[in-house]
This record gives sequence, structure tokens and C-alpha cells, in this order.
Amino acid sequence: MTDITDDIAEEISFQSFDDDCRLLENLLNDVLRGEVGPKFMEKLERTKILAQSACNMRMAGIEDTAELLEKQLASELSKMTLAEALTLARAFSHYLNLMGIAETHHRVRKARDVVHLSKSCDDTFNQLVQGGVSTDELYNTVCKQEVEIVLTAHPTQINRRTLQYKHLRLAHLLEYRDRKDLGSEDKEMLIEDLVREITSLWQTDELRRHKPTPVDEARAGLHIVEQSLWKAVPHYLRRVSSALKKHTGRPLPLTCTPIKFGSWMGGDRDGNPNVTAKVTKDVSLLSRWMAIDLYIREIDSLRFELSMNQCSDRLSRLAHEILEKEALSEDRHESWNQTLSWNQSKHHSQQAPSLPTQLPARADLPSCTECNDVESHYPRLDLPGTEYKPLNRQDGQNSSRLDSSFQDSHIHLPKTSANGNIANSSNAQSKMGARAASFSSSHLLAQRKLFAESQIGRTSFQKLLEPSIQPGIAPYRLILGNVKEKLMKTRKRLELLLEDLPCEQDPCDYYETSDQLLEPLLLCYDSLRSCGSGVLADGRLADLIRRVATFGMVLLKLDLRQESGRHSEALDAIARYLDMGTYSEWDEERRLEFLTRELKGKRPLVPPTIEVAADVREVLDTFRVAAELGSDSLGAYVISMASNASDVLAVELLQKDARLAICGELGRPCPGGMLRVVPLFETVKDLRGAGSVIRKLLSIDWYREHIIKNHNGHQEVMVGYSDSGKDAGRFTAAWELYKAQEDVVAACKEYGIKVTLFHGRGGSIGRGGGPTHVAIQSQPPGSVMGTLRSTEQGEMVQAKFGLPQTAVRQLEIYTTAVLLATLRPPLPPREEKWRNLMDEISQISCQSYRSTVYENPEFLAYFHEATPQADLGFLNIGSRPTRRKSSVGIGHLRAIPWVFAWTQTRFVLPAWLGVGAGLKGVCEKGHTEDLRSIYKEWPFFQSTIDLIEMVLGKADTPIAKHYDEVLVSESRRELGAELRRELLTTEKFVLVVTGHEKLSENNRSLRRLIESRLPYLNPMNMLQVEILRRLRSDDDNHKLRDALLITINGIAAGMRNTG
Repeated sequence: MTDITDDIAEEISFQSFDDDCRLLENLLNDVLRGEVGPKFMEKLERTKILAQSACNMRMAGIEDTAELLEKQLASELSKMTLAEALTLARAFSHYLNLMGIAETHHRVRKARDVVHLSKSCDDTFNQLVQGGVSTDELYNTVCKQEVEIVLTAHPTQINRRTLQYKHLRLAHLLEYRDRKDLGSEDKEMLIEDLVREITSLWQTDELRRHKPTPVDEARAGLHIVEQSLWKAVPHYLRRVSSALKKHTGRPLPLTCTPIKFGSWMGGDRDGNPNVTAKVTKDVSLLSRWMAIDLYIREIDSLRFELSMNQCSDRLSRLAHEILEKEALSEDRHESWNQTLSWNQSKHHSQQAPSLPTQLPARADLPSCTECNDVESHYPRLDLPGTEYKPLNRQDGQNSSRLDSSFQDSHIHLPKTSANGNIANSSNAQSKMGARAASFSSSHLLAQRKLFAESQIGRTSFQKLLEPSIQPGIAPYRLILGNVKEKLMKTRKRLELLLEDLPCEQDPCDYYETSDQLLEPLLLCYDSLRSCGSGVLADGRLADLIRRVATFGMVLLKLDLRQESGRHSEALDAIARYLDMGTYSEWDEERRLEFLTRELKGKRPLVPPTIEVAADVREVLDTFRVAAELGSDSLGAYVISMASNASDVLAVELLQKDARLAICGELGRPCPGGMLRVVPLFETVKDLRGAGSVIRKLLSIDWYREHIIKNHNGHQEVMVGYSDSGKDAGRFTAAWELYKAQEDVVAACKEYGIKVTLFHGRGGSIGRGGGPTHVAIQSQPPGSVMGTLRSTEQGEMVQAKFGLPQTAVRQLEIYTTAVLLATLRPPLPPREEKWRNLMDEISQISCQSYRSTVYENPEFLAYFHEATPQADLGFLNIGSRPTRRKSSVGIGHLRAIPWVFAWTQTRFVLPAWLGVGAGLKGVCEKGHTEDLRSIYKEWPFFQSTIDLIEMVLGKADTPIAKHYDEVLVSESRRELGAELRRELLTTEKFVLVVTGHEKLSENNRSLRRLIESRLPYLNPMNMLQVEILRRLRSDDDNHKLRDALLITINGIAAGMRNTG
């Protein structure tokens, strides 16, 4: 029942899936009997039986009986007390979530057990070689591939992070249950563990009681890296390398990574006033801190593993240099005759690595087990929430802190204030320095002396990781110990920066770039291989090198995004301050002339003394932060609602001006390079003008030279799927996006500029979602030439990357889809007639959609009455407002709540409205056979229709009708009836075009998954209708609203997506 992953429903073994579903359902029932009592369980079971019977009747075509059963069910639900309704909603919501966990688990199992997995690197490389692609071309294309997956904070993840982790624990237990070597005692203990987890789920509040801050959202993104991607990336790259070696004879170069990751969490300020310049800086530093902390853990494991003495001459020389420096340092310390003051101790603590007190976590396991470790217990919660308080430094705690710093797997981050900023305090320095202070040099020397004099010290495990200072002993450990020391200083520096405290370290004492960190790691790698230990080099060390190549020093490079109008307001204020007039009133040519002239100049435009409004100051501060951090920490600057060339040049000017100002203050060049400036074309009108805007930009000499000089001749352009769909309907949006990409590619080609298209895809079909492989394979030819950027939003991030195994699968799918689109591009329309038919369908579809959504005066009121849209804000699932502006119309409503609301009612209107009218109009003109031919031969049209068919399979007319009958005013019910007739028309003509007899005929497993959820999902919808009815006459009843929000959670789980 999913449109959210590429692991399609055929990748399900239904026998074992049904077994797991029954097990989880029975265990939940057992828990509920103890929690709510047998009397309520009878009501719950009766509700399920009524729903199941109604579903059976409807599937058998006995509509009258089905309708009677559904009315009986609705009647019984309406008689429930509030407490009973709340409990039923919670129970069914958990049932649906448990089924989702089982479904995901069995996709993972299927992918693991299949010998020749479709869309895998092995399968795709073989397909290409067999199809005539030379091994050299294949190898070079894979090595040059540049795909970036950008995680965003779009508010579509309905589950609290606490519940997400509990679901992951259940998934791990199901995986453990698959083991063949479990004895009877193991199985009993496993069932007990499952019961404990389900009990914990039931006793946990499902609802977020407070809105997350942007920093909270960024933490969630970092959690995904730690819990999944950190393990998945090396495993994925090994797969790529093995497949390359098998089919080309050469492995993937060690520092080559076809996929990298970015983030909008903490950088996307479009319509979100909570994302400030301060938040962006904090999140960027936080991401760096997290990266360093993860590297420290890996270095600890490597130091345990690389215990051998034989090494290359170069590595031996470096090890001796380190020994000599340590000896000089110890001589200097021992010559002191007085105790160091606390501040001195704190300063020198940065120069000494910690003494581990136990085996590093997982150091005893081979690195290849990390991705499929079913005995890993549960994912670590390594990033605490805002409730975390760092330990105060206290006398006598040094040794215990030393122990806990190594034993405790939890990461301790600076605490955040209520608005999400990293908090400052007078004693912040002592707090953040607690860990480092405990490793004072004098304390370290004292420990070493004790170890030297003690038999326990000589034989303790510490001596394995902290080798005695003797030439020729464990050179790799010496090198890696030095790396760890430098990483710890880097982490300490970042903590000081996060606290806005002075930080004056020698650049030689910390790592600034990934190349600096890679240098000693590659030296160890080359040394091992030169000594005949390639098998060791290609293990955990190779994995770490690949992680550094992929994640760099920041884990996720942060994009900035702001709406074009905010930049115009900033330039308005600047122009008025300089008595130049009002920038926003100038025509496009005058703007371009002014911007180009200023960009060619060498002086700053904005005076340091300028006084501007708070909104403008925030824009200028953002550019200052961008200049301070540079392209080493940040990715692209995305301009939403871009429509003109001046929108891009305005950002280039503001960026240049900020960099000049920072450069003047520092007395040296700004760190890192300039950010890529990326126009985002979202509305139909802007998509139609995208190619012209790019042509205009590239015709400007300054801009073209700037792209060649600063961005390697590469122009990035983003296209938005959500707002275009809300603007004109899904079909028109899809066609306009296709044509816009063609035009942008042609424009860049005219000027000899390479182009990367950045796809702003949502999770649901209504917002451009769908299977990754299908989406990439249906792009215009030439639009995917080895490069691609794409967003992954909200619940999609957890669904695709929440488990290491699913993450590996998704990364592989991205790689193979882009490779196929590059080497075997999809076919364009075979003849001009196809384009003309598409234009005609699009025109009729758009007209039908807009006449309903924007031109029917009753539609807005109908939308508010028939859906729970007004209550979605109480879910607290995102830091940003649900509307860009205060207007109540559809136009300023964000695309997510627009799609989310219709998904809840099972009408899924945004994904299909207008499509039926368009197809019907063309078919009735005698083009039915033409459309069937287009469907069979053109990947773009086929994928568009298939996705609409998938959505229609999830739509439920009787449920949507029930919402209307109970909640909609009688005067507006005819509008609902008309829309339901339009839905039936869409179903009819989609089947005409595809040639299928019934919806989802080509995916029967998907249909079976849908049907398996209905006994739980249908009562949830009916219960939601009843709760909405009560709530609308008792708006201040918080218990009722809680019950409503729980039904929203449950329906989202059953539909497998939100907005």
C-alpha cells in the first residue's frame, strides 16, 4: 500500500508477512487485555469484524450489504464515549504501524534473499555491458557520477522520534526472529522482548506536545546519518566497487563516492521566520561536531584493529616523528615543579588523547557486520534533545568522567534554548570543557607513571590502545592516536564556537578539511597494501576513508533557501538608503543593468552603518553567515519563487557584498568558496519561463564567466513539484516540468555550460513523489548526464533511509537509475503528434482543475468542511507555519497540508483532479489508440499514468462520501457528489489508456497490501468523522482534539504517507 519506496510490493513473501502480522497483532491484543480490559477488547474485536465483513462484501461486489454493514459500524462508533473512542483510535493506529513495520521488514528480507536483485549495481552493470557499453565507458561514468540526496525538514513525518525508535527496535527484533539458529529459550526471550516493546509503545504518548525548533529538525537529520547512513554508505560503496570489479576488472577508487548528502534542516527559511542566521550557523557547527564525534569513534575501533608492526618506511618515519614530539612534550611537563593551575590544565588537556578504559563499541566485530547486525540491540540515541544538560566540572570526577566519556555511547551536545538556538551562559566554557579538562596533561602523566610501575598497568587493555613510547611498536596505533588527538581538539574548538567563546587555536592543531583527515588514513592504507596486508586495508580502514570522502567534515552540507521577494526587499532598503530610488519598482532591464554594474565593481555596496528593518537585517545577516562559513560547510543558495534573471543576480550581489565585508574585517580571504546560486522554478508560469531566464543569465558576460571560473562551468537549476501541482493539477504540472527541463538543458547547451537539475520532489504522488527509479528513468533525455540532486522529505527520509538495509537499497537504486539515464537515456516523444496530444490533455486538465479549486466560490468552504485541514497545525510536526501568508485562500496554503488533508479523507484529490477530464476530452476526439501507443512506448507518459493509477487504487469513494454526509453542509454536498463522479471518470479513462481491467492489475501484491489494511483503516476514518463532528460543536475540548490527532496519525500510517 505504498507509493513511497522503490521496493515494490512484489518484493513481499506474503506467507511470512502474514505470519508476522498475526504475531504482532496477537501480542498487541495481549498487551491491550491487560491495559484496557476484556470488555473493551470485545468492542474492538466487533469493530474489526464489522469492518472486515463490509470490505469482503464490497470486494465481492455486494454493494448493498457492504453499505448496510458500514452504516452499522458508523452507528456503533457514534455511540462510543470519548474515552472509548480515544482508546480505539490508539489501538487501531498501533495495529497499522505494526503492519507497516512488518511490511518494511519483509521488503528487506526479500532484497536480502534474492540472488539477482533488480536495479542492483550487479544487475544494471551486467545489463549495460551486455547491451554494448564498453567497460571503460561504464567505469568512467560510474566514477564521475555526482548524485546528491538532500534531506529536508518538510513537515510530513507524523510520528514522534521516540516512536520511530521504538518501531526500529521492533524491526530489529523481527530481523533477529528470522535467524535459523534460535533455540526455544531464545524464541521465548524474543517474544518477551516484543511484548516489552509493544507495551512501551502503548504507554507512550503518540502526540507531540510542542512544535519542534529548526535545531530539533536538524538533529533529526543527524540521527538518520548516525542510525543508518553511517553504516549503509560503506556497505553500499562496497557493492558498487565489487560490481565494478566484476564487470570492468577495476574496483571503485577509494575516495570516489557517486552519492553525497545535503540538508535543508536549519537552512530553509522560505516562509519560516524561525530559521534565522544564528540557527543556520549553529546547525552547521553542530553537523561538523557530529561528524568529528563519529570519526573519533571509528578511530578508536581502528586503533584496536591495526595492531601490526610492519609498515612502510614513510609511515615509520612519521611514527618516529610523533614519538619524538611526545618525548619532548613529556620532558617539558616533567620539568615543572609546581601544580598547573586549572586554566593551564584545561589548556594542556587539549594536547593529550584520552586513555580508553574498555574495548571500543563494536571493535570486536568485523566492519562488514554493521549494516546487517541483527544483534545490535537497538539504535543508539546519540543526540539528546533539548533537555540535555552538560555535566559540571567537579573535583574528584575526573577519572569517572574519563571512564564514561569512552563507555557512554551517547553524544552530548550543547543544550538549546526554546527557539532552537544553541544557548550561551556565563559558565558555558567550563561546562563544554568538562570532558577535555578531565584529560589534563598532569593527570595523564600520572596515569602513565602508575601503569609503568604496576603489573596491572602493564597488562591492562589500555596498553593495547595507548602503546608505550618505544620505537617500532604499533606504528599504526601511533599514527591513529595522533589523528584522534587532533580530532578531539577539533571537537573542542567546535564546542567553543557553538558557545560563542574565544577560540584561538593553531590551525595545525585541528582539522579544517576532509583532505587533511584523509592524508594520514590514506598513508596507513598505502602502507598496509605495500606490506601485503591489503585484506586489512580493505576492511574497517577503507570504510572510514569512504565515509570521509562521502560525509566530509560536515556530514550534511547545508543549503540555504529564501523567497525571491525577500531579496528584493533587502535591495529596496539599500537603494533607498543610497538615494537610488526603489529597486522593486524598476523594470527588469534596469535591475539587470544595476546588478551587473555592481557585480563588476570591487567595492562593497552596503554601508556598515546602514539601518534597516528587522526582516531586511535578517536577510543581510544570513549572507554574512554564508560568507563566514563558505562552501566548505554550505551547499547551494536556493531562490524559491524565482521568475527572472535579476532574482539570481540579486543573490549573487548580496553574497559578494557580504564576502567583501567579512574579508575586510578578517584581513584575509573568506573561508571556502562562493555558494552556488540556484533558481527554483515552481509555478506553471515560472516553469514555462525557466529556459528564457537561464538564457538571459548566460548571455550576461559577467555571469557566464563567473559560472566558468567559480563553479567549473556548471549551472544548477531547481524545479518544484509541490507548488506546480497545487497550482495547475498533477498532470499539467508533470508535463510543464518535463518541458521546462528540456528547455533549461537546451539553454545551457547553447552556451556550453553543464547543467545539474535539482528535483524538489515530495513524498506523495500529489507532490511529485513516487518510486525513485521510475522517476529518474522518465526524465527528458539529456537532463540526467551523470549528475542529479533530489530532495527526500519528511516521512520519506525515515521510510527510505531509516534502516541501514533499506538505505543501501535506495542508494543503489539512485546510482543505477542515474547511470541508466546517462548511458541509455529514455526515449523522447516519437512524433510531434504526441506532444500536441499532451498539450491538449494538459490544457483541458488544468482548466478543469482550476475551475474547481480556484474558480468555484463554494470549493474553499467545502474543503474546510470535508477535511481535517484546520486541525493539522495541532500535530506540531514542523517548525514552519502552514501558510506562507496570512490569507485563508488555497493559493497561500502550503502544498503539504493541501495534500495531507485530502489524503486523510481517502479522496486524494490533488493527485487526480483534472486528469480524467483531460483524458476523456482527447479520447472522445478519437485519439484513444494514440494514447495507448504513447503509454506503451513513452516512459514519461507511462510513469505519469501508472502513478495516477496507483493513487486511484488508494482512493475510497464510500469513505469520502461518508465525510460529506456527516460533515459538509447540505448546500455543498452536491459539489462533493460531482467530485466523486469526476473520480469515477478518471478511473474509467485511466483504465482505457492502460488497457487494464481493474486498478492496480499490474501490481496485484500492492492491491493485496491495500486490502489487508482496510479492516483497521476504514474504522479509523469513520471514527475521525465522528470526532470531527463532535469537535466542531465543542472546539475547546482538548481530549477530543487529542483523539482527532491520533486518528490522523493512524490514517497516515495506513495510507503510508501524509503530504
